[in-house]
Amino acid sequence: MSISVSGKVVFIGAGNVASHLAPAFDSLDGLEVVQVFSRSFDSAKRLADVLDSAVATDDVDSIIDDADIYVVSLVDDAVESLVSRFPIGEALWLHTSGSLPKEMLAPLSFRHGVFYPLQTFSRDVDVDISKVPIFIEGATYDVEREIFGLAERISDKVFVADGKRRRNMHIAAVFACNFVNHMWSVADDLLHEEGLSIEVLHPLLEETLRKAMMSSPSEGQTGPAMRGDNAVMERHISLLPPHLAKIYSLLSKSIYEYYHHEQN
Repeated sequence: MSISVSGKVVFIGAGNVASHLAPAFDSLDGLEVVQVFSRSFDSAKRLADVLDSAVATDDVDSIIDDADIYVVSLVDDAVESLVSRFPIGEALWLHTSGSLPKEMLAPLSFRHGVFYPLQTFSRDVDVDISKVPIFIEGATYDVEREIFGLAERISDKVFVADGKRRRNMHIAAVFACNFVNHMWSVADDLLHEEGLSIEVLHPLLEETLRKAMMSSPSEGQTGPAMRGDNAVMERHISLLPPHLAKIYSLLSKSIYEYYHHEQN
């Protein structure tokens, strides 16, 4: 059974993740986001303005010290330096990183943990947060129950995941989202050279994703690398600038070895 948490919430960070989580927290009965901190005041104010009564600040020394929950939603490298600025207390401290251990927040409170939403967020793109998987971890059993109770009020998909599992999920997400999206950007650039756009690939992208979700990505793989069609691949490489030819060769080699490793 989970434990309900309530009270004042401070968001430390106003980027893509915070821009979706803060309104979700603020909408819950018993919770009120009262302050948003960002190193950019404009970013802090932009997020605070969509919340009921939050104030913005870009002064870390002005972060209030009597909140009940602090949500740290910063780039990983910035979290450690932030932690060193606060005395230990009894508030619930959470970070939203897929890579950092929960112990990163231990100097701040014995009530600390992780609230990691596994989704790609862009500030101005709506996301149904109730469908976003949230992976949580707590410093103790009781703290984990608190975090779980909070997460299940926001999302229908809440899971407990330790640091190792979160890191592996984060790596998988980088491959599945960030790397794939970059490949789409490369494809879009190549098409623009011919007066076209990524729109001509929309049916292809939709079918690729459909097959991956219906069965598995490995079963849906096609293309010259899987077939080992060296003549086609060599022609493609000859038409690409050096930096893209290198990527094409590396990925093609990886695909071929993935499907033909048993023959090697």
